[in-house]
Amino acid sequence: MTANARHAADSHDLIRVHGARENNLKNVHLELPKRRLTVFTGVSGSGKSSLVFGTIAAESQRMINETYSSFVQGFMPTLARPDVDLLEGLTTAIIVDQERMGANVRSTVGTATDANAFLRILFSRLGQPNIGSPQAFSFNVASVSGAGAIKFERGGETVKERRDFSITGGMCPRCEGMGTVNDFDLGELYDDSKSLSEGALTVPGYSMEGWYGRIFGGSGFFDMDKPISKFSKKELDDLLYKEPTKIKVEGINLTYEGLIPKIQKSYLSKDREAMQPHVRAFVDRVITFATCPECGGTRLNEGARSSKINGISIADACAMQISDLAEWVRGLDEPSLAPLLTSLGETLDSFVRIGLGYLSLDRPAGTLSGGEAQRTKMIRHLGSSLTDVTYVFDEPTIGLHPHDIQQMNELLLQLRDKGNTVLVVEHKPETIGIADHVVDLGPGAGTAGGEVVYEGTVEGLRASSTLTGRHLDDKVSVKGDVRTSSGALEVRGANAHNLQNVDVDIPLGVLTVVTGVAGSGKSSLIRGSVSGRDGVVSIDQGAIRGSRRSNPATYTGLLEPIRKAFAKANGVKPALFSANSEGACPNCNGAGVIYTDLGVMAGVATTCEVCEGKRFQAAVLEYRFGGRNIAEVLAMPVTEAEEFFGAGESRIPAAHAILERLADVGLGYLSLGQPLTTLSGGERQRLKLATHMGEKGNVYVLDEPTTGLHLADVENLLGLLDRLVDSGRSVILIEHHQAVMAHADWIIDLGPGAGHDGGRIVFEGTPADLVADRSTLTGKHLATYIGA
Repeated sequence: MTANARHAADSHDLIRVHGARENNLKNVHLELPKRRLTVFTGVSGSGKSSLVFGTIAAESQRMINETYSSFVQGFMPTLARPDVDLLEGLTTAIIVDQERMGANVRSTVGTATDANAFLRILFSRLGQPNIGSPQAFSFNVASVSGAGAIKFERGGETVKERRDFSITGGMCPRCEGMGTVNDFDLGELYDDSKSLSEGALTVPGYSMEGWYGRIFGGSGFFDMDKPISKFSKKELDDLLYKEPTKIKVEGINLTYEGLIPKIQKSYLSKDREAMQPHVRAFVDRVITFATCPECGGTRLNEGARSSKINGISIADACAMQISDLAEWVRGLDEPSLAPLLTSLGETLDSFVRIGLGYLSLDRPAGTLSGGEAQRTKMIRHLGSSLTDVTYVFDEPTIGLHPHDIQQMNELLLQLRDKGNTVLVVEHKPETIGIADHVVDLGPGAGTAGGEVVYEGTVEGLRASSTLTGRHLDDKVSVKGDVRTSSGALEVRGANAHNLQNVDVDIPLGVLTVVTGVAGSGKSSLIRGSVSGRDGVVSIDQGAIRGSRRSNPATYTGLLEPIRKAFAKANGVKPALFSANSEGACPNCNGAGVIYTDLGVMAGVATTCEVCEGKRFQAAVLEYRFGGRNIAEVLAMPVTEAEEFFGAGESRIPAAHAILERLADVGLGYLSLGQPLTTLSGGERQRLKLATHMGEKGNVYVLDEPTTGLHLADVENLLGLLDRLVDSGRSVILIEHHQAVMAHADWIIDLGPGAGHDGGRIVFEGTPADLVADRSTLTGKHLATYIGA
């Protein structure tokens, strides 16, 4: 072999994708350079996630999982092979997506990143007085002890021995490691002027016509016809608190249980976000949460709080701002714990480097924004020595101020320079600009997308005629003619999280943008002091809960008027026109596909042969409305359905109003029956916005509505927000996008920094004043953006 001949192992410098057809991809062919930063762009719904996550990353993970034994694979998520002809040159993929961290009440920033595990070991070794092993400092481990006889076989004989055991945990016994205790507002559970027979109970689902009525009436513990206000102490106690008790009603064995333990089991054990809206509203009304008086919200028992290092307990350490905690850890000099202190210090420094130094380790994981959750997940990869890995990021700039985006860009370039392949799905021009290679998908969204419309350098993208290329260098001008407010929403003494007794008047009847660096207190101000008020409709970034049976028609309530119209036109029951009810195909139960579980291998979904994927019985499809059957209506895109239900014999005003809102938020390309599980993050948020626009509210609060939006779609969103304001509503946005700031009537800028360096209002006024002032970080970046 000659000196300059290339080694065969060095010829694999490309990830080759041939014939990708996942979701809306149309036979995509691509060759991506390895050890480079590739950015995928395109409008929301153009197929970026289907290509990057659904094809490249999914196949990489599936192939790694296949290297384990089938026994181990049985405990891992099963992944189906993506619909693609050929994938070559894949490397191990590490996915950092924008899914919120689980909203488990026991999960905190510290438990989610291993920082708490290091701290627990540290305090078990150095804490004075010494109280036990690391689990003595864990708020998820309860202290228990017991004794008893155990039997076991020894030498062919059965031997009995007495054994004692005890576990020392750190859990606060009062709040069970939750940090809060809940109490019931009894006035919200029942109307005491009525009897049970008259419907005194106001708990959702507790009707006296069904089984609950029989159980309460047959229990004999109280008089069903006596007003609750006349109940004796024992009767009220039995109604509210009685332990599960076996009773016989009409010859049937049943269990009676008091209202409060029953509600605790059925409602309070569930994640609040997963509840149906009317149940969530009931829980919010009936239950009051207060900081645990015994542990002061630290979740730890007295023993764990009493053990200290240099006067600092583990509760104090977890409550510190992470940047301060990193300094404290660096000040500990203990050679015997050097590896532990080094690892803990590196983890905490990673938080600071990634712009999350303002968090504290005791912050509940469920309260992190989408961007904060994604950056928290990045922490374990920053100090990694691995190279030749494919890192896959889903919009890493979400929730970041332009100032923070520069730091994020540096981190992405660091990962690349270590010899890794970095694939990023992104809309922000600042991040697209640092790419070595760009893949632009489109030309449109949904069925109008799924093709590669440009591939090459950033300069080439700028010169191209694609939608992204045309909008990449968009510069907006600051709004000169701003609306005047019709009043003000007063906030006084706001001090949630890092807010420092903020007083502010938020103008009404205009478009207000609340901005500032990540962690400056924007969400604390709006969620803590504005969202809960009467007449305020709050639309956050939380995920839409929905199974693969849910679709835009069911989620928005659109299916209800359509079903009724079909039923009326054909003289049959509305339930026939629901694929989740009587109209369902009996073979696939209305799913449209048959799922075959293959154990440790990925399950297979095959189109139902009886209904051919239409989900309805053949007899139901005979019924027509306006010349279309129900399956044809659900297959329509929103724009077509808007025309169909807007005029002529197929006119349904209630359906048309919902479809207009869906088209207004830029979802005209979605089909009515598309499963919610296939929607991108940006599409889900806009679907929520369309749903809430029908509510009776005067003030709309939106949390970063540009998330997942292409540069071209931001213009459409601003048009929609203008229409909302012009119709007499007030709109308050938490937003970082400079185009949205420039379009605002009023800007409230928080800062100057994050965490305890923020929490103050550093500017209030019009966008033109902010640019002229330039005293804040936001002002400087906005001035640069508009070219002032």
